[in-house]
Amino acid sequence: MQTDSRFFNLLGLARRAGKISWGHDTALFAIKSGKAKLCILASDVSERLKNEFSRECTYNGRNIQIIELEKTMEDMNLVIGVKTGVMTVDDDGFVNSLKKYILINGR
Repeated sequence: MQTDSRFFNLLGLARRAGKISWGHDTALFAIKSGKAKLCILASDVSERLKNEFSRECTYNGRNIQIIELEKTMEDMNLVIGVKTGVMTVDDDGFVNSLKKYILINGR
């Protein structure tokens, strides 16, 4: 999935505002506790991790959208200052703003 550079600027702002949970355990806890509103995966995470988070985001009636970026974990480190393969956005306002900057199929 292609994204606009403003997407990553906003993601960095959300991180600085404390509205991001990153890393496997922290993101999983945010999903299970109902805090997560959006799940973001880097392109180089394992299939096992993708399956695990896909399962958790839909388990027991949860409807948390998952976005798989074209950025690797290393790219995420350069862009937002955190080397991670998975993160959740925990604020509806940031989620709505981030969705505006997602370009699907290059559109």
